[in-house]
Amino acid sequence: MMEQKHIVIIGAGPIGIACALECKKKNWDYVVIEKGALTNSLFNYPKNMTFFSTSEKLEIDRIPFISKNPKPNRDEALEYYRRVATSNDLNIHLYENVTSIKKVDGQFRLSTDKQTYESKKIIIASGFYDIPNLLHVPGENLPKVTHYFKEAHPYAMQNVVVVGASNSSVDAALEIWRKGGKVTMVIRNGQIGERVKYWVRPDIINRIEEGSIKVYFNSEIKEIKEAEVSIQSPDGIISIPNDFVVALTGYRPNFKFLEAVDVKLSNDKLCKPQYNPDTMETNVSGLYLAGVICGGMETHKWFIENSRIHAKMIANHLENSKFTT
Repeated sequence: MMEQKHIVIIGAGPIGIACALECKKKNWDYVVIEKGALTNSLFNYPKNMTFFSTSEKLEIDRIPFISKNPKPNRDEALEYYRRVATSNDLNIHLYENVTSIKKVDGQFRLSTDKQTYESKKIIIASGFYDIPNLLHVPGENLPKVTHYFKEAHPYAMQNVVVVGASNSSVDAALEIWRKGGKVTMVIRNGQIGERVKYWVRPDIINRIEEGSIKVYFNSEIKEIKEAEVSIQSPDGIISIPNDFVVALTGYRPNFKFLEAVDVKLSNDKLCKPQYNPDTMETNVSGLYLAGVICGGMETHKWFIENSRIHAKMIANHLENSKFTT
């Protein structure tokens, strides 16, 4: 069965929701397709995560985001975006996975595991949180290794290695230590990341200096075993007892998906997708990008607060082109 739409939006995160709001205001026939839960990436954030931004900067379409804290937490964000989606009765299909996109006679034909759609335009707002950057070391596939951190309780009274020096790594290290875990950080560079939240960075530095959290700077994991981890440090290879490895080394967009729909990527390690920064239209006519996926491997470049404008940019371009007539 073929379902006809003016626009198909891939991804029901904050930016996908913002795109849906623009479509609804202009009475365009649209659908949002999301392979997981609503705001799936935010849902998979650590339970106690606090945003760097204030609630005002996370608002979409000027819908007020009221937080009881100076900076909102994960649960408040989930509630906000859920209420925006439900109160505006947005047409969102959850737990539906896109399997292919083809362009046939100027129209896009999009297949999912549940349905087939035909649309004039496609907006990809799928983010980058699904594919972790792997360590590529022996033992990384052991059950004790994870690339996501949800909460600290499972790591109480355990020897835990946290890999990385970003916000997520620092938050995980501090939370696990406070829940009674013995934390060792392994950091490729010589310091805690400069982009770590300004109110958290002094905390982790103090815990390291007082010896509460052990750290190996300028180091990398060499091998992961059932009961230990080998670390390549400036002093040579060191083996330490280990129960769990939390490798928070960042994530990447689904480049294979972009290439499958003929979006060109830059020929360097950044893999930036090609698009017009004034309209957000890619090299594929009628196919647009919105949100953090626009940065390629520069996953720190785009956030909710500076990419929420993409929805209006795309809508303005579509309206000016009078694509529905």
